[in-house]
Amino acid sequence: MRNKENIIELMNHLRTVSNKEIHFDEESIMADYQEKDTNHQSLSIKILSIFGGIMACLAFLGFVFMMQIFDSQIGAGILGVICIAGSSLISRISGKTIIDTLSVSFFITGFSLLGLALSTEGDTIYPVFIAFALCTLFLVQSYILSFISILIINGSIFALAQVNHIYHLTSAIIILQTIFTTYLFLQEAKIITKSKVLSKLYDPIRTGMIFSFILTLAFLGFGSFFRVTEYYYDWIPSVMIVITILYVISLLFKTLQVTNTLYKIAIYALTVLVLSPTLLTPTIAGAILIMLLSFYTHYKTGFVLSIIALICFIGRFYYDLQFTLLTKSILLFGSGIFFLAMYFFAHKKLTAHEKI
Repeated sequence: MRNKENIIELMNHLRTVSNKEIHFDEESIMADYQEKDTNHQSLSIKILSIFGGIMACLAFLGFVFMMQIFDSQIGAGILGVICIAGSSLISRISGKTIIDTLSVSFFITGFSLLGLALSTEGDTIYPVFIAFALCTLFLVQSYILSFISILIINGSIFALAQVNHIYHLTSAIIILQTIFTTYLFLQEAKIITKSKVLSKLYDPIRTGMIFSFILTLAFLGFGSFFRVTEYYYDWIPSVMIVITILYVISLLFKTLQVTNTLYKIAIYALTVLVLSPTLLTPTIAGAILIMLLSFYTHYKTGFVLSIIALICFIGRFYYDLQFTLLTKSILLFGSGIFFLAMYFFAHKKLTAHEKI
């Protein structure tokens, strides 16, 4: 809820639509809202806290290497575990921004030292990272640390697949990220009302999954820059993403009260037609999926991230096309005219729903 008026409006709406008389403890609800509003931190502050923690971590690690303190891998590992545990404890005790920045610094430093200690142990580093991140996720329930934990879990699984050249696992990762992210968006009400722990973890997990999904697609789309192993099964997750997009479009039809069957079929056909050239790369379809989900649930952060990702992925797709520059220009020009025509057509048809 953005403000108290929204809460009051929702309670009045529930009383109106319900067949039974509903009573709310308005004083407790308002008191709880006031407490959350007082401790609320905007996403920009949280992002700055994360970047501040990263910079502090790099400075500390630089100092450690300069002083040659941790030549012992066991010592680095022990200190890493202490830093992770200490940051989790600090974050759980206090929710202030400055303290959060300090806890992020210790948290990232702890994983960095733990990574140095396990660097010679082969693939052991990835299960260990996942285990520590899961413990932090469910025991601490801090927004920033939970967000970072989600990134660590997804990154470790993806790195494990790339290091061992398990191509099918890479496809499975994208498919699972697609399904789980879609579930988080569409089942928000059920998740946050199921338990207090899930209500606290929902926002950081959803944001973390969006970043993880986009970063996974980016690593595959820009594989030549990141030296990622060549990927041979792009069409499998792409088909899954396109099917999910069609399902989300069907939900948007219900929200926008579109009942014309021919219009629906035309939109489905155009969607498949437009996305079919991108089946060999799941990047563009993935960004469009996040955009539609964010639009459907009014999640501005995800919507902005998806637009940025879509622009980058389209640029990369255009760069990889095996056509002459003239052919590419004609394709871009034709695509631009097509999408502008679609925009004006949709704007004309859906003017009555422009406030949704």
